[in-house]
Amino acid sequence: MTDVTRIDYLRHGLPEGGSRYRGHRIDDPLSKKGWEQMRNTVAALDGWDLIVTSPLQRCTAFANWLGEMRGLPVTTEPNLREVGFGDWEGQTRQQLLSDRPDEYHAFYQDPVHSRPLGAEPLDDFGVRVAAVFERLANEHPGRHLLVVAHAGVIRATLGHVLQAPPLHWYRVAVDNAALSRFSHDGSRARLITHNWLPSK
Repeated sequence: MTDVTRIDYLRHGLPEGGSRYRGHRIDDPLSKKGWEQMRNTVAALDGWDLIVTSPLQRCTAFANWLGEMRGLPVTTEPNLREVGFGDWEGQTRQQLLSDRPDEYHAFYQDPVHSRPLGAEPLDDFGVRVAAVFERLANEHPGRHLLVVAHAGVIRATLGHVLQAPPLHWYRVAVDNAALSRFSHDGSRARLITHNWLPSK
């Protein structure tokens, strides 16, 4: 029987400074609310063998805390960093809608070809994220991993598993501290659940 690997992707909670575009240039820490959101999600879950985290502090701080609390090894994966948003980084949705509405709407109409100035190409981002997913599945057959990462990383992983082109990735909601679960049997990956949050 083939060993099935389960990989849970947990989005970080709300960072300090509230909701705004953060790629990998801006590295705000988690807010108090962000910590509460993530603790609330993982309180309902267990069984992980290993934690893998983005290198950005809104992920690593919680991953290291959880690893210490649960006695789990934690590894940092540089290619799990968020997609680069170029000169949108630090801007809020409201600021962009007010100051650059045409650019904002063009992005959500076609996020592949209407990138913010200096942004990471979405296809390149998808390649690096998919490579991490496949490598983790291949290196840890039969194990249960927790990946602490970002909305963009989760969208790109969904795109890889579901074979959905980057053009459609921003149609997917990824809430703060929500969990998406995938499985991989060595030849085929499946989405098990997406954007799960514990009931209030």
